[in-house]
Amino acid sequence: MSEFHGLDLPALRKYLLDSDVAVVGDLRAELISGGKSNLTYGIYDDASSWIVRRPPTAGLTPSAHDVAREFRITSALQGTAVPVAPTVALCEDSSVMGASFTVVEFIKGQVIRTKSELDAVPAVQIAQCADELVRVLAALHDVDYNAVGLGELGRPQGYVARQVKLWAGQWGRVKTEDSADVDRLASKLPELIPAQSESSIVHGDFRIDNTILAAGDVTKVAAVVDWELATLGDPLSDIAMMCVYRHPALDLVLGEPAAWTSPSLPSVVDLAQRYSTVSGRELTDWNFYMALGFFKLAVIAQGIDHRFRAGATVGGGFDSAGSSVPELISAGLSALNGKFE
Repeated sequence: MSEFHGLDLPALRKYLLDSDVAVVGDLRAELISGGKSNLTYGIYDDASSWIVRRPPTAGLTPSAHDVAREFRITSALQGTAVPVAPTVALCEDSSVMGASFTVVEFIKGQVIRTKSELDAVPAVQIAQCADELVRVLAALHDVDYNAVGLGELGRPQGYVARQVKLWAGQWGRVKTEDSADVDRLASKLPELIPAQSESSIVHGDFRIDNTILAAGDVTKVAAVVDWELATLGDPLSDIAMMCVYRHPALDLVLGEPAAWTSPSLPSVVDLAQRYSTVSGRELTDWNFYMALGFFKLAVIAQGIDHRFRAGATVGGGFDSAGSSVPELISAGLSALNGKFE
């Protein structure tokens, strides 16, 4: 039995062999840091390297930890212009290791999470990295989801209206006190829902630290990761969320100085314009999409604070999330008037 909780290396080795995956020697493992959702392990034999992901061993919320869904999305994106890790195996038999798990090839590269890591990158490469991130997101939005077999991934019709209703309802569940500003923002959003919108695959959580950049070259994305929130929706909501994450309050949400909030990166206005140019999409109703994004992040932050106060978080970095909520709601109200930080 492995020393890692939720990982049985002999059982995994047998499963790989039974799935016609070549294994040379015994398997070794290391816990990959950075994830606060599914458990992610680096797995090695004497010749190859893989990544194994499985749900947490406790506090399981199936809809939030659906590794099989993530696997099917990345499998469908093989061969498209969206870089993803080559998929190896999906096991949905919980008798093997206590839960479903996935195996993909290990991608050699670098993940830039913090400001200090980004500060070590030359300015010209940071600008090129931002261009590459925008290009990859636009490429995702251009994928014909029916052609790659993802037509049942979500319900694109009415997506934006459902998002507004979803996050307003979520606020009611996690709030610790009433807020006139939250009520103002929540009441304005339904009035501004666009009558029509495009549909595409949306990642839902796209920023620099949810990609693996090429080893030794931050200007190239080797793989996009963390697909748990991906669905069929409105592409403008996806780029807006990418822009919302540039707000300094993300540091409080994540509990560390995030790379994506660094002033070394392009401004929100610049990022949005780059996306519009690359994708050919007009940023119609942009104020609405940005305001919705800020509202969503504020509710997420409030949810983190709610779990922290209830003693339901594990590890550090959760105590500052609640203090970001007023800043994010204020930014959302400003966005309604076309003012972006």
